[in-house]
Amino acid sequence: MGPRMFNWDDLRYVLELSRRGRLAAAARALQVDHTTVARRVAVLENTLNTRLFDRTPRGYVPTKAGTALLAYAERIEAQSIKLYEDVSGEDATLTGTVRMAATEGLAIEFLAKHIGKLRDRHPGIRVELVASTPLLDLSRREADLAITLSRPQSGRLIAWKLADYALGLYATPSYLRKKRPIRSKRDLNDHDLIWYIDDLVTLPQLRFLDDIVKEPHIVFESTSVVAHFNAALSGLGLAFLHCFAAEPDPNFVRVLRNDVEIKREFWLVVHEDLRHVARVEAVCDFLTDLLKKNQALLMGRT
Repeated sequence: MGPRMFNWDDLRYVLELSRRGRLAAAARALQVDHTTVARRVAVLENTLNTRLFDRTPRGYVPTKAGTALLAYAERIEAQSIKLYEDVSGEDATLTGTVRMAATEGLAIEFLAKHIGKLRDRHPGIRVELVASTPLLDLSRREADLAITLSRPQSGRLIAWKLADYALGLYATPSYLRKKRPIRSKRDLNDHDLIWYIDDLVTLPQLRFLDDIVKEPHIVFESTSVVAHFNAALSGLGLAFLHCFAAEPDPNFVRVLRNDVEIKREFWLVVHEDLRHVARVEAVCDFLTDLLKKNQALLMGRT
């Protein structure tokens, strides 16, 4: 006798539980009772003779075996959607959750403002946006895709450059009126600066202050770029802000526009097992198109 085969349909329950993390939420998405989800997952675990989920305070989390199974299940789902579209001649509705991670500034000040366009295009896709630095680990399936500041150097990951972006030096008119004029980088030594907590900076792309200001007088530190933005907005001091956030704000004046510009890159990264999963691919295509169309804004040149 050969190995026991499992019911392919059980994979739907495993996929939805992994995406929702809760039996009740998975059951609502599948339009069944939560006991059905638990039973179908348990049947598959018995058939495969392995545990697929750990039950934690955060919900159901895939085990190592569960994560391996999900990679296959995602590909089967993608092929099922493609089969339907090819045979029926109709576009299948893309459904499910896509979790994407991005640095805080991009997530809050840019992506969140455009997510409605993705919803209009694909109403069946629910987006989870994680604004975090450091980013989540795609290899451990903590997120489906991520926008990073550099190409990853290891792992089964696929990455492509989305766009360049710039950081500039900004302050409010009220702050600038009460301080000495700024005519060159040397004048910055006499000004109040808003910056990161140095020993908590995890990204090398954010370590540039010493290249701009030789003797910085830092009056406020935070790990949050949103805190930098709001502290500068209060008139506290000068801050290096994303141009796409600060440039459109009439409350800010850009300082030393021609002398101080920090240019960086955004990269889209996705695990190779998910690259052609239909809903993930749809979000990747949306983000690629969105950032390329807004290159001028990202560089503060609107």
